[in-house]
Amino acid sequence: MDYKSTINLPVTDFPMKGNLQQREPAMVERWQSTDLYGQLQTRAQGRPRFVLHDGPPYANGDIHLGTALNKVLKDFVVKFKQLAGFQAPYVPGWDCHGLPIELKTMEENKGLTDPATIRKRCREYAQRFIDKQRTDFIRLGVLGDWQNPYLTMSATYEATQLDVFATLVERGLVFRELKPIHWCPRCETALAEAEIEYEDHASPSVFVRFEARKETLPGEFAAVAGPVYFVIWTTTPWTLPGNVAIAFHPEHAYALYEVAGVAYVVAKELASKFASRAGLALGEPLAELPGKRLEGLACRHPFLDRDSVAVLADFVSLDDGTGIVHTAPGHGDEDYHVGLRYKLPILSPIDSRGHLTHEAGPFAGLFYEKANGRIREHLAQSGALLASEEIQHSYPHCWRCKKAVIFRASPQWFVGIDRGKSTVRQRALDEIQNVRWIPPVGIKRIGGMLENRPDWCISRQRIWGVPIPVFYCQDCERETLEPAIVRHVAAIVRAEGGEAWVEKPAEELLPPQARCAHCGSRRLRKEKDIMDVWLDSGVSHAAVLTTRQELAWPADLYLEGSDQHRGWFQTSLLTSIGYRDQAPYRQVLTHGFVVDEEGRKMSKSLGNVIVPQEIAKDLGCEILRLWVASADYTTDIKVSKNILGQCTDMYRRIRNTLRFMLGNTSDFDPAADHVPHAELEEMDRWALALLAQTLEQASQHYEQYRFYMVLHLLHNLCAVELSAFYLDILKDRLYCSHKRDKVRRSAQTALWEWCRGLVTMLAPIASFTSEEAFGHMNWDGERPASVFLTDWPNADESWKDPMLLARWERISAFKRAASKALEAAREKKVIGSSLEARLSVYVPDDALRLDIDRNRKLYEEVCIVSRLALADAADQMTHDVRLAAPESSEFLPGVLFGVTEASGTRCERCWKHLKDVGQNAGHPGLCARCADVVTRIQG
Repeated sequence: MDYKSTINLPVTDFPMKGNLQQREPAMVERWQSTDLYGQLQTRAQGRPRFVLHDGPPYANGDIHLGTALNKVLKDFVVKFKQLAGFQAPYVPGWDCHGLPIELKTMEENKGLTDPATIRKRCREYAQRFIDKQRTDFIRLGVLGDWQNPYLTMSATYEATQLDVFATLVERGLVFRELKPIHWCPRCETALAEAEIEYEDHASPSVFVRFEARKETLPGEFAAVAGPVYFVIWTTTPWTLPGNVAIAFHPEHAYALYEVAGVAYVVAKELASKFASRAGLALGEPLAELPGKRLEGLACRHPFLDRDSVAVLADFVSLDDGTGIVHTAPGHGDEDYHVGLRYKLPILSPIDSRGHLTHEAGPFAGLFYEKANGRIREHLAQSGALLASEEIQHSYPHCWRCKKAVIFRASPQWFVGIDRGKSTVRQRALDEIQNVRWIPPVGIKRIGGMLENRPDWCISRQRIWGVPIPVFYCQDCERETLEPAIVRHVAAIVRAEGGEAWVEKPAEELLPPQARCAHCGSRRLRKEKDIMDVWLDSGVSHAAVLTTRQELAWPADLYLEGSDQHRGWFQTSLLTSIGYRDQAPYRQVLTHGFVVDEEGRKMSKSLGNVIVPQEIAKDLGCEILRLWVASADYTTDIKVSKNILGQCTDMYRRIRNTLRFMLGNTSDFDPAADHVPHAELEEMDRWALALLAQTLEQASQHYEQYRFYMVLHLLHNLCAVELSAFYLDILKDRLYCSHKRDKVRRSAQTALWEWCRGLVTMLAPIASFTSEEAFGHMNWDGERPASVFLTDWPNADESWKDPMLLARWERISAFKRAASKALEAAREKKVIGSSLEARLSVYVPDDALRLDIDRNRKLYEEVCIVSRLALADAADQMTHDVRLAAPESSEFLPGVLFGVTEASGTRCERCWKHLKDVGQNAGHPGLCARCADVVTRIQG
């Protein structure tokens, strides 16, 4: 008789192959058409709220692996929180203003000059990429309010931004000043600290002499008969036209050296290094003085008709150069503050395009980089150049055009961070102590940046952005910036959008009877500058969290790349402190950058770029999600085809485990067939104890945002404790028992609970597969429409059994050791499958021996052998192959395993070799258990 039809083989429509490329888009379409996100929010009404505030990606270009990584990490958080009993809304957003979009628009619309039309084209350009990026983010399986995102270019957002600005003005934090700031001559705009990147750069290094006016020298230096020169060192010769001073450290020693009738003054500690570079033999100094004795002396500028005065500054170092610093207050922050202290002129003889102006004398009209060479030539011809070379050093570059920037003094608008008694800087430093930083090093990063950052330059000389609502008097030329006027403009923008500022004349933007705050004139004109886009995104906490009913302020979590310590995290904090005196977030989580397998940045020139769209097409987005979850995101995240292949292998193991569970519970009705916990087989009670432990561990890992630990925990369970141990052992009970036998229902009870738990634990990460598997599960009652419309499973208290887990840790060790002995026997052809084996065991430990003796059937089931025999002594073991348990096993001291071929006949149905095969005349090829089952089936 063919007994195959009597075996309970797995039955499921859940396919072995994921075919993710085909199934995922259909699932995304279903989520969208059924408004799954909306259902989640409706279901969660009244629950505690958890708000992850989305940092807006820039609406320019396609998404890349870095943006995909960020969005998927956020999706993990939101989906877990939703399953765990929170109302966890996710409102995505986009950063829409700024120079990159404006430049691209100008490229696409050559010759366009009308500001209103430029803004319209910029808006259309941004919207095009918002739609494109939104489609790609949705394809990743990210659930959110995609139809109602926040956009920094929306009228309500811009108006709220102006409201925040009005409060900053009200608090006296906004001011206009002529001071040096980072300036990009190619983009023709000011830059904030967050818009600066530091790259290696080649600069000219020059040593230049300034001739002292002898009548100003101290007596010790004035005694020299010939000229006396103070030697400065600079890597920016183009700034020499702006020089008005030379700086000394008050405590450093400065020495006078005479060479061939000429005297040079440098810091004594740097004299030998300078002499080597200049090719001079200095000898012993004629005199030396501390820097504070040189304050106030005067030198002739090396090529302009003016003097440079000697000033004191603590920033002068002895790291390199001469210890005397060329000082141009219009070209550097430290120089600027020295200039203010000494009331020096703030000269900046360079225009917005990087060309020197008439104040630079013979070098007027030259681009600053070209001026470097011409100035060096001039200094060399006049004898003022003592040494010159090229150096490589870290130098600030524009984050947009990637070119070197300059320091240039020009009138700009600033938000002051050191104004008043309780400064924004200090309040921000205090507030970050109340924030949880993940990883903890984040507080040091942002703290260091807050301590050292200058005032925030917020004005940009561009068109596409939020206006700075300032008016200038056409009579006295002074500015009028009043909170009431700003709020009046905000109301107009809220009703008509930011274009109103460009399209309307000043009188239509001002409140009735508005006048110049200084002379009372009513002839006012509008400011042309716009706000820094970092201010745009920085006020999102106010423009989004306080205006959307489903959200709340402050956010529970900000989650972005680690570069945002100097970007969005910081600008959000500063605006929030200035606006509400509190941090806008309770927790801040940062992730690293995507690199290739060798740790290199993604680069087209290196050919190592992998884009998310290709992964979706070739492998499926589920593999991308597993890649995100598999890595420790606190460092840089490596990706390659090899790494993605490893994620694919991981996926197959997880999928196969789910398929086994679904196939073996297809005839299980959770309501009718569930076996009470106390009546379960011991192994199944252990499985539920393991599930309870796993649920607790997975929940803790999710709560701590340790997604890689969740995935590795669940994958290892699928690959080892479940597939290679528990599920393998269960096959005999599941396949060969009668389908309604209690031992089979016991196994199915544990399997069904495990399937429900595994599907839910995986859902935030492997969303597509969990949703698919959930659709194939039997359910206790009506199955919800989505796994995401269920709750995080709570383990029954009866499942939790630490003693049972400890006992099965020993049993598991016993099985592993036995399997090695069985494998050795298989290699020697003593047996084929393990069911052909008789396992002989010598156990010197009395407690373990007694346990095996009392539970021999259990140990036979665990080891998947037909017979297990206990030997009274090591030399009494029957064996063709003998193997000792590993010495490292603390559970099996001195245990020996022997393997021989089992006696008895092989059962045609269960394949065990048993002596009771043939005892049933009706089924002579079956063992007693199988004969009974078949007889009952035939009925």
